[in-house]
Amino acid sequence: MAEADKSPPEITLRKFDLTPSDVDDLMSWAGDDRVTRFGRRDAYTNRDDAYAYIRDSILPHPWYRAICVGPSRRAVGSVSVKPGPGADRCRASIGYRLAYDYWGRGIATRAVKMVVKMVFEEWKHLERLEGIVDVENLGSQRVLEKAGFVKEGVLRKYVLLKGRTRDMIMYSVLSSDLC
Repeated sequence: MAEADKSPPEITLRKFDLTPSDVDDLMSWAGDDRVTRFGRRDAYTNRDDAYAYIRDSILPHPWYRAICVGPSRRAVGSVSVKPGPGADRCRASIGYRLAYDYWGRGIATRAVKMVVKMVFEEWKHLERLEGIVDVENLGSQRVLEKAGFVKEGVLRKYVLLKGRTRDMIMYSVLSSDLC
């Protein structure tokens, strides 16, 4: 009977709000060096920066959602999809972050699977969704692989992250892969 109670918690995605609870939630994981290690931004150290990030970057973003677990609307992570401009509008890139306490539970994988389905339904012109992951970020590589993304190859010396030029791995999923 105990095994039946071990079902994974429900995951929901919602838009962020400019509220104290969303600022606090963002600070709880975006202020954690373990979570931001492979990201472009350093960990947030004060609420004003987190507030400004929600106001200036998250709210105007075309597709940015909070990852919520269970019945709570508390954000334990985020996932975003950025469409390509102009002639590149057939593709978009996905990014995600999850609070450290929620790692290893399949939450990021389930959230990414939800996003893949949602964006291909919402954006009919979209044919390709890309994920670019640091070669050392094995957890994120597993997330994309379990979510159905295909590893395409290593992009050598692809991006400057926190003062170091990094090799990245390109993953993708195509709208035709979902058929």
